[in-house]
Amino acid sequence: MPPKENRLLRVGVLGCGPIAQAAHFESCTKARNASLYAICDVADDLRERMAATHAPDRQFNDYDAMLADPDLEAVIIATSDPFHVPAARRALEAGKHVLCEKPLATSVEEAESLRDIAASSGKVLQVGHMKRFDPGLQAAKAFIDKGMGQMVALKAWYCDSTHRYPMTDAVQPLMITSKAARKPADNPKADLDRYYMLAHGSHLVDTARHFAGPVRAVDARLSNRAGIRCWFVDVEFENGTLGHLDLTVAVRMDWHEGFQIYGENGSIIGKTYNPWYYKSSEVDIFHESDGTTRRVLGADGHFYRRQLEGFADVVLNGAAMEGAGLEDGIASVRAMVAIAQSARSGRPVRLDQAQGPV
Repeated sequence: MPPKENRLLRVGVLGCGPIAQAAHFESCTKARNASLYAICDVADDLRERMAATHAPDRQFNDYDAMLADPDLEAVIIATSDPFHVPAARRALEAGKHVLCEKPLATSVEEAESLRDIAASSGKVLQVGHMKRFDPGLQAAKAFIDKGMGQMVALKAWYCDSTHRYPMTDAVQPLMITSKAARKPADNPKADLDRYYMLAHGSHLVDTARHFAGPVRAVDARLSNRAGIRCWFVDVEFENGTLGHLDLTVAVRMDWHEGFQIYGENGSIIGKTYNPWYYKSSEVDIFHESDGTTRRVLGADGHFYRRQLEGFADVVLNGAAMEGAGLEDGIASVRAMVAIAQSARSGRPVRLDQAQGPV
């Protein structure tokens, strides 16, 4: 890991559940420009065990108490989805910068409710679409912006695998749970269409938007056969690019994620791995000008740590945001709502008409 810089962003992590254990605690301790200043969780047994493992400067069982600490500068919101917006609002009101796990919200209105408080706070709000910090995807984005010319078409797919848990159990730390952990009032997995769209579709939508720009409309179909949910989504991007998205949970094969992009001066083919392997996507960029294909190695594949470092650079140094900002988070939620509404109605849905929950 790179050596620590002299000025470190003091970060507090809200929530000691799986995503914090698998990603955010380690990211704070390894980041070159951030430190794990505090952790917060209402489950005393879980929080104390995480404190013993990751050694934050402080620990809290009350979120408002953590936010009241004048030395705390930023918060990573690593809670269940329904808690994201209330937690982000309280942090911004307390004058703290926010890195919020994806999805930003579970409805369009809830996501948009953060606009005013984010603007008035003057603080940074970044959404945790960490795939933007995959070196392979960054190489693809650089070619799109500087060398590909006009984009013609984009195809992208995100296919979870029935074998993902044996795979992730082998590489993730042992997950610690607590009976005292705070849970949403409703079971998020009671509606699997909604759960899978929020958990996985948010990644697929943000990647497509990151590459091809804003989405104008979607036309989605949903199949649920043999215990496999499959969304096929035709996408109309505002810049005229044709798009097709495939979200399937779960394929009877290895993890299957990637994209193909066709452009005026070249094309891109990308294969993305299960994120817990911390392996950069294999992205082949074909340059029409000289007939060559190039692939970045991307040796540093710790997307979560790189995401935090990018966030800290924005806060500490005023760097341009490479991650997903508030408007990206809102647009992602709106696109997922449109896809869900289109799949239910059997008709195309314009994004400017999409409202309500996913």
